[in-house]
Amino acid sequence: MEQRPLPPTASIAHAGDGAKLHAPSAERNAAAITEALVSIAPATGRALEIASGTGQHIVGFARAMPGLDWQPSEVDPTRRASIDAWAAEAGLPNLRAAMPLNATQAGWGAEAGERALIVLINLLHLISTPEAQTLVQEVAHALAPAGRFALYGPFLREGQATSEGDARFHASLIAQDPAIGYKDLEDVQAWLRAAGLVLIDTRAMPANNLLLIAERPK
Repeated sequence: MEQRPLPPTASIAHAGDGAKLHAPSAERNAAAITEALVSIAPATGRALEIASGTGQHIVGFARAMPGLDWQPSEVDPTRRASIDAWAAEAGLPNLRAAMPLNATQAGWGAEAGERALIVLINLLHLISTPEAQTLVQEVAHALAPAGRFALYGPFLREGQATSEGDARFHASLIAQDPAIGYKDLEDVQAWLRAAGLVLIDTRAMPANNLLLIAERPK
């Protein structure tokens, strides 16, 4: 499965003269996502963030959850450089260098090792339904028994967007690529169950987003 270029979803700019990139949207939602993750994350173990983007989020996660060994990942080399620049500035002992990963391709889950926590933020609406289903299946393979998957982003509810802004953004994504766009909440919940995961919570988050928390049975 080929990796398509992701459409731009926010203003991303260089933070200073180095490799660091800055996304205002990541700054806005970081505190709410971090707080939610702290409440559901295991105390120790290996954590993986899929599609770490600029690297802003995972630095905060590693700082807030020091018992977890955090592995960022990203398919784009420019963003991997940004992640590593943010990590170098933070100097956290539990934050590893970014690794290349296309999570829409089959097979990576068995190679990822058993992860106590896997985090995915704002990606499902940027990939196709088959790619999203593959990603969920691979996450299930990568989780340790009792490991948790935290999936954050915007969703349709019963096929409808929940705000005018979401409806416009969903339409703009489909205009760029008819294969992508918001996924329906019930469909994603069904994919999690089909992968053998147990959905333990669906949390309302700021800006009409949701955080789905699923667990691999022991």
